[in-house]
Amino acid sequence: MSTILVIRLSSLGDVAITVPILYSVAKKYPGDHFLLLTQYPGHSLFINKPSNLTVYPVYTKEKHKGIKGILRLLRELAAVIPKGEVKVADLHGVIRSFVIDCYFRLKGSTVAIINKGRKEKRQLVRQKHKVMQPLKTTSDRYRQVFEKLGYNSSIRFDGLFSEKPVNELIRIGIAPFAKHRGKMYPLELMEKVVAGLSELPNMQITLFGSKEEQNRLELWTQNYRNVTSIVGQMTLQEELFLMNQLDLMLSMDSANMHLASLVNTPVISIWGATHPYTGFYGFNQNPLNPVQIDMSCRPCSVFGNKPCFRGDYACLKQIAPEAIIEKIFSILKTRGAYESKTSLSTCL
Repeated sequence: MSTILVIRLSSLGDVAITVPILYSVAKKYPGDHFLLLTQYPGHSLFINKPSNLTVYPVYTKEKHKGIKGILRLLRELAAVIPKGEVKVADLHGVIRSFVIDCYFRLKGSTVAIINKGRKEKRQLVRQKHKVMQPLKTTSDRYRQVFEKLGYNSSIRFDGLFSEKPVNELIRIGIAPFAKHRGKMYPLELMEKVVAGLSELPNMQITLFGSKEEQNRLELWTQNYRNVTSIVGQMTLQEELFLMNQLDLMLSMDSANMHLASLVNTPVISIWGATHPYTGFYGFNQNPLNPVQIDMSCRPCSVFGNKPCFRGDYACLKQIAPEAIIEKIFSILKTRGAYESKTSLSTCL
């Protein structure tokens, strides 16, 4: 039996993308043991996981911080990894993971490291002479790492939960925030979307966010009917279970897009400075569902953390709330969740 040490720390969304690949590979090779190193609280994502997959939480801001923390982590791994062949699948490709890679290489382990495609991403987001073409998805980049180690990484993943409920109400989740300004639809415009949807019959809107965003979301629950905020009330696993019950999720290019994808909930995602071409689109999501406008300067950033070339974030501000509501209607009608006779005039 081999132990495959899988490294994917960093953001929750990046960790979420690993789930379909890891579950698929682990199920194909039940005789091997897969040990995933992932940053807390990403370990909570792995619901109903294969029995040969162990998730080991890493605390990069606490006991595993810095070089001393990495050395402590390596000592811990020595105690939990059984004797035998060890292979390393580095899905992160940063200095911290390179130190771990080096340690296991010195012990004779085979190490495969992700190719992040930095050059083509730079060509996609540069201000002049962009190369506008879809790049390899992050899922495929992860899969290539396992292929280098000799594993068939074709994906067979039906979601974290086996069933989706049938709702009497139309249940929509809205996650209006993102880490960076270049990825976040203006809140005053998103409020118009919430206000319009809240007036529709048989509609229940659930707001997702972090504790830092709680006050803003609670104002919306007070001002509009059929709107509820769950901020601070649920664990990550409970939020995933709730997402599984939604008819639709509206989100930014953010972790919530990836979380909803893990439970087979269709996502309408709003894109500004970033672009689905960078390869970070939600797993198994319909490529027609993003809301975005064509601008010669887009995309200007892979992660949305760079200053706007124009300085006005027109890529987000010029998206009309009506366009988002129309997209929501189109998805709900396609899924038979809303009557086609419903008129936009009832909510605008």
